Amino acid sequence: MSYLLPHLHTGWHVDQAILSEEDRVVILRFGRDGDETCMRQDEILSNVAEKIKNFAVAYLVDIDEVPDFNEMYELYDPCTCMFFFRNKHIMIDLGTGNNNKINWAMDSKQEFIDIVECVFSGARRGKGLVISPKDYSTKYRY
Repeated sequence: MSYLLPHLHTGWHVDQAILSEEDRVVILRFGRDGDETCMRQDEILSNVAEKIKNFAVAYLVDIDEVPDFNEMYELYDPCTCMFFFRNKHIMIDLGTGNNNKINWAMDSKQEFIDIVECVFSGARRGKGLVISPKDYSTKYRY
């Protein structure tokens, strides 16, 4: 499903995507298109893209093609989703202890939409850290 979503091919393109979006959350999925976890997350992203288009936009970034952010954002997991709003990284407390990113594939389209709505709502109110509508501390084991 990664072919349905826009890819950012350089660090400059990633920066421009984050900088140029004034009113929507920018979702960056870092990973590899061929990775199983990324494929599951890409399916969720492509299925919700139309529903969230008024308040969020999603891009895919291959961590091999664009290694610029691997160390800065600690991109060691097969699949990572991060959220940005008005050039600011929005952290989200999912109950997992890692507030910087989601590093697993979501199982439910509605759960992901709920998270993006939560991020958008909190970010518009100036919050740099938002609380997830659901606690994921026991759902996913690392």
